[in-house]
Amino acid sequence: MGRSHSYWLPTPISDDLIREVYSLAKLGPTSANSCPARFVFIKSDSAKQKLIGVTNLGNVEKVKSAPVTVIIAWDTDFYEELPELMPQKPLRDVFANNNKLANETAFRNSALQGAYLMLAARALGLDCGPMSGFDEDALNKEFFPDNKWKVNFICNLGYGDYSKLHPRNPRLDFTGTCKII
Repeated sequence: MGRSHSYWLPTPISDDLIREVYSLAKLGPTSANSCPARFVFIKSDSAKQKLIGVTNLGNVEKVKSAPVTVIIAWDTDFYEELPELMPQKPLRDVFANNNKLANETAFRNSALQGAYLMLAARALGLDCGPMSGFDEDALNKEFFPDNKWKVNFICNLGYGDYSKLHPRNPRLDFTGTCKII
């Protein structure tokens, strides 16, 4: 059963497994097949140090100990790919001429794609630890200085240390969160 992990076993993740995770994740649907998410898989010590420098104190050890941390970002110019991704409908100019629509679509759908990435990772035996605890502006400046990509969230990947999991916290029930009308 999927859980959010904060503690990781020191088992490395191969680049081939990362590619396999993406190969599964990319199949998830997005609005207008826009595919605005961009993924930066951080494995090297130097890249980890840069990420740790923009991570909130409570998440530093989580990032430091995870074999891989993924920056799930969105491409502000994702619509440039639409002629290839959705050739049957000319939507490039719809987004190119409406910055608000483009940004909302890119942010929302990159979040979906980040969730698909986590499901793919779990399907392939990895554990995940998604996080929002970082300085967004500093992360974007450090990793995306051209300002074309923007961070949505980050997620640690690896083999979680199940001995350090606390009991599952409660979830809201159907009647408190859902309506059938």
